[in-house]
Amino acid sequence: MTIDRPWAYAPDSGHAEGQVLTGYAVAASDGTIGHVDRQVERDGMRHLIVDTGVWVFGKSMLIPAGLVTAIDTEARKVSLACTKDEVKAAPVFRTDSETLEPEYLNRVDAYYRSLPAASAE
Repeated sequence: MTIDRPWAYAPDSGHAEGQVLTGYAVAASDGTIGHVDRQVERDGMRHLIVDTGVWVFGKSMLIPAGLVTAIDTEARKVSLACTKDEVKAAPVFRTDSETLEPEYLNRVDAYYRSLPAASAE
């Protein structure tokens, strides 16, 4: 998995402008991780805030739109190009104010760009 544009949906992801993904299930390449709590499309930095429930001790995770490989509107499911462990190891998301902090967004960007290509296979 090489994420060249982590903050933009891939053209073949199935994303449509104006599409509301809130409530969709979110699946990593090796299983479900939660559901979309909200989506953010601010300043070209598109991402999902995913509620992981008890899977990651009730935390939410910030998932850049570039990790989305498929959106199934019928099943209401978003698929990601990473594993559950890779999502769990991502920089911790604490508050919505972090989505405005360049330092935090740069850490998220660098983390997801650094993931090995093998995880998407």
